[in-house]
Order: sequence, then structure tokens, then C-alpha cells
Amino acid sequence: MDSFIKKIFVVDDDEMLSMALEDYLCRKTECEIHLFSTGEECLQHLTEQPDIIILDYNLNSIDKNAANGLVILESIKKLNGAIKVVMLSSQEANWIVLQTIKMGAEEYVVKDEEAFEKIAMICKSSPSN
Repeated sequence: MDSFIKKIFVVDDDEMLSMALEDYLCRKTECEIHLFSTGEECLQHLTEQPDIIILDYNLNSIDKNAANGLVILESIKKLNGAIKVVMLSSQEANWIVLQTIKMGAEEYVVKDEEAFEKIAMICKSSPSN
């Protein structure tokens, strides 16, 4: 595998959004994408050393027992603080943004018409592990 190809985990319980983001990133960046519908599933694969994790804030809209994005963010940072985490959410409240940054997220992207392009730019500018 080419050492310049970034490994990106997309963690979102919205399967259509995940697949659309995967398609967009594959067209715009050099990357290998892995999709996960729960944070717990993502955590089981952290040993694969992703360069970036795109993490939804609300991960329990389909599986009510699934942990939310903040809990998963905290777990990711405890297990490997070097992994870059980008929060992706429809939540625009400043206190939520600040809370995720305080907990270790490098970026916070609101799900809007520019979200995919913002994520692609973050992925392009982020160094590979």
C-alpha cells in the first residue's frame, strides 16, 4: 500500500450519509475508508491505526444502546491520543462544539451542504501516521 494513502474511519449510524461521504472522499483524496455504524465497532478496529476518524456526535439514533459520540471520542483519546478525530454533527450549539474540542476533537464540522468539502480539505491537510 502506498504510504501516502490515508486510512480514514467514518463512524455514523446514518448509512446513506456514510456511503455518500465515502464516495466523495474517494473521489477527492487519496484514502482508504472504513465505515462503522457504531462507535463500539470503531473502537474494536483502532489497532488498524487510522489517520483520521470522522465521528458523528449522535450515534444512538438507530441503536438506542449505542454510545454517543462524546463517549466514543473520550475512549478513542484514552486508547490512542495521537489519532485525529473530526466530529461531524447537525448540532450547531457553541457549547457542544467547545465540549468536543475540549475532549480532544481537532475539528468540528456541522452537517450542511459544505460538510463533505470541509472534511475532504481536513483529510488532505492532515499528515499520515
